[in-house]
Amino acid sequence: MQKIFVIEDDENIRNLVKVALEGYGFSVDTFETAEAALLAFETEKPDLALFDIMLPGISGLEAIKKLRSKEEYKKLPIIVLTAKDKEYDKVIGLDGGADDYITKPFGILELTARIRSHLRRATEVPDVRIKGVQTLGILSIDMAAREVFAQEQKILLTYKEYELLLYLVENRNRVVEREELLDELWDYNAEIETRTLDIHIRTLRQKLGEEASKYIRTVRSVGYRFVIGEES
Repeated sequence: MQKIFVIEDDENIRNLVKVALEGYGFSVDTFETAEAALLAFETEKPDLALFDIMLPGISGLEAIKKLRSKEEYKKLPIIVLTAKDKEYDKVIGLDGGADDYITKPFGILELTARIRSHLRRATEVPDVRIKGVQTLGILSIDMAAREVFAQEQKILLTYKEYELLLYLVENRNRVVEREELLDELWDYNAEIETRTLDIHIRTLRQKLGEEASKYIRTVRSVGYRFVIGEES
């Protein structure tokens, strides 16, 4: 049985999520504070964590950063809960190491779909990729170390941002549709909160810097295309 940690200070939401997810066959542990959850992480590793950002004491964002600093939790699927229409929360949540976000109020069916999607991807056999260094314009990608450099300056990307960049690079010079990216990297229908892709693209561009960010071109109403210089 897959274990999920739910960190949420609102008792009503916490209990609702616990009952609902247990009804879908998950084992659920709930925590009111990040401090309590971090103690639990020391003795048990869940399959996924659901973090509210605004928590008493240590914030959800701070807790996620602490987890991501540990090797065993670098790839743990993490979803953050954010207030409706607060895009800043979504951006800092993803930039802080979360894989996805869901806004309050949310439906249990949508939440469960997100959770199943991330759990499914976490248990898939990883692709066998050629290990080496790819140089693309001013960018260098060390496939073995999963590190990205722009003009020899290391760029710190989250797990999902790196996967997004790599997918665009591997499919460079062709338009990758939004639906394809959502299906390949998040494995859920594009009708479910497509803004998560837009925000990942935005934070990825910001981290790449002004020059390298131009390699990721938006094809309006279709998707994105990785192109270097005037290549077509």
